[in-house]
Amino acid sequence: EEAIFLRKKITLLRAFSLLIGSMVGSGIFISPKGVLKNSGSVGFSLVVWFACGLLSMFGALCYAELGTRITKSGGHYIYILETLGPLPSFLFLWAEFFAIRPANSAVVSLAFGRYLLEPFFAPCAAPVPAVKLVSLLGYYMVLTLNSWSVTWSARLQTALSVVKLLALALIIVPGMMLLAQGHTENFQDAFDRQSLVLDKLPLAFYAGMFAYSGWFQASFVREELVRPERNIPLAVIISVITVIVGYMLTNVSYYTVLGTQDVLASPAVAVSFVQRAFKSLISVVPVLVALSCFGTMNGGIFTFSRTLFVASREGQWPPLFSMIHIRRHTPLPAVMLMFPLVTAMVCVGDIYHLMNFFSFSRWLFIGLATLGLVVHRHRHPELHSPFKVPLFVPVSFTIICLFTVAMSFYSDPVSISIGCTMVLSGFPVYYLIIHRQIFLPFFSTLSDYLTHKLQLLLEVVQQEIKTY
Repeated sequence: EEAIFLRKKITLLRAFSLLIGSMVGSGIFISPKGVLKNSGSVGFSLVVWFACGLLSMFGALCYAELGTRITKSGGHYIYILETLGPLPSFLFLWAEFFAIRPANSAVVSLAFGRYLLEPFFAPCAAPVPAVKLVSLLGYYMVLTLNSWSVTWSARLQTALSVVKLLALALIIVPGMMLLAQGHTENFQDAFDRQSLVLDKLPLAFYAGMFAYSGWFQASFVREELVRPERNIPLAVIISVITVIVGYMLTNVSYYTVLGTQDVLASPAVAVSFVQRAFKSLISVVPVLVALSCFGTMNGGIFTFSRTLFVASREGQWPPLFSMIHIRRHTPLPAVMLMFPLVTAMVCVGDIYHLMNFFSFSRWLFIGLATLGLVVHRHRHPELHSPFKVPLFVPVSFTIICLFTVAMSFYSDPVSISIGCTMVLSGFPVYYLIIHRQIFLPFFSTLSDYLTHKLQLLLEVVQQEIKTY
């Protein structure tokens, strides 16, 4: 009885909550160990955290301009497609679906399970099978909610963003109180050059940038944003500044209470912090951290489903995934597609190996997307953009991203080679099915049959109104 399309339900507050909820997740509670391990000292790790925040701001400003120039949803995918062409966009989509996104979701899910179970097993570590089971249950709950309602997913994200900031405050306040009382012994010889290993710095940046990752999420839902030309830049700038300040204070609090060896030995840094500094909240903070991770899972599913939706609409993904539920107005098939891969990675994966595995591909394509901004400006000088950043911002961000990706081959050649192989494996698929369409008749017949059956089963149809 009514038109089927994705409604504009993301206000400025919801966009801000989406960004905060995506950035402040498992990263600040698990990445300090990775940053410290690969930077070598407390001082250099803090420098890495600030540099990652500044780099994130550069990237976020580039994406804010892209979001005002290119009016479609889809984030990295649509920006690469519109600026650099179909091949790199398909390679991104291929790597994102089979490596980047399921590994990212698995990392956040495992952090959710670990922190949620930590109070029940302290002082012992939670059993790995139990952690994985709870991680999967949490992921399936978020998957169900995103399949059910866009509005309720957005409301949950707003509520959990408040929880995330509360969790950071409970770490920052006692740490700052102890620092004010003169507990600075852990900052002695903060910049110890003997422990600095330059070829490990890219891995430190990967861990730090993982904690900040999420500043690009508003670009994935561009078509569902209210007044996107105004709200994207505002939400991006406010949220990234908030997170930079919060992360720097959180890390200072960690190091005020915990020594270098304590951080490196801890499987859950926030739990170790509370055990040492604020024992009365020993069972509260891990639950808040778990809820924070829950919000990050929600934001990830909410946004990546839009990438699959747009890719399907652009003809680079099966047509079923550009369909919308007739009553719920959610991209149901696209939401459900990640279910098997995330399940597999949670069952077999380890947090830190997964982090290095997907970081290579992610930052390669983010660098290409900001390179695309420079290309788009050159090709379309007549195009008026309501938000524009100085040219040195996308140029410097692109160079740093690609340099870090190149350096990471020396830091972790095994994980990075696997990620590189995953990207390159998309070449023959693109050439045979999309570019030359050699196997298209066979796949088309099979796809039409399966699409029809699944369309009836899932009660989904194509979008009826263009929203871009």
